Amino acid sequence: MARDAGLQLSELFYSLQGESTFAGLPCVFVRLAGCNLRCSYCDAAYSYNEPGEELTLAAILAYAARYPAALVELTGGEPLLQENSLQLMRELLRQRRTVLLETNGSQPIAALPPEVHVILDVKCPTSGMADSWLPENLEAVRSRQAIRAGCTEVKFVLSDLEDYCFARDFVCRHGLTEIAPVLFSPVRGRMSSQVLAEAILMDRLPVRLQLQLHTLIWPEISRGV
Repeated sequence: MARDAGLQLSELFYSLQGESTFAGLPCVFVRLAGCNLRCSYCDAAYSYNEPGEELTLAAILAYAARYPAALVELTGGEPLLQENSLQLMRELLRQRRTVLLETNGSQPIAALPPEVHVILDVKCPTSGMADSWLPENLEAVRSRQAIRAGCTEVKFVLSDLEDYCFARDFVCRHGLTEIAPVLFSPVRGRMSSQVLAEAILMDRLPVRLQLQLHTLIWPEISRGV
């Protein structure tokens, strides 16, 4: 590891994992600054609207070492826009940490180590970013799963029933639930979790309804949780 290697960070904090199949577990969050997308519902716009702070990989690793039993998640923004994010993930894996990566679906994931647990977004129409999906990532999901089952999950963030139909059709067209866990997450204040639950049940979709745990625990706090 290069001693002076660094990353532009938006924030670095310890909390509970609020999303994914790891929801509820203690986690160190490494939120990287900068994003190539502008989703209409983004709840972390500060990660690209505010300047990041450069931290060395050594400083980030030292912070994570304070919580040795916790998950470590790289999120954003879009972590894969920063080349040194891969170096950080590899070093965390070398230290036998459980590493999660939240990525927006516009960047290739094929080169990521299969030991990294990837949460991959597919953007729906009301995000305004549906054209950002990188088709080659679908094959990468299949390839990664063949190497290490369960190492990738796919997430759809839904604002309304139009988004739901888009996500349902994408899942069915590609047989997605046969190769990876699939998460449907309603945008708070836009789509009722009850409406989404009823749609999933009506269509008998084998997907996981995901509610953002941190927004239920700390509803008045928008960052650092």
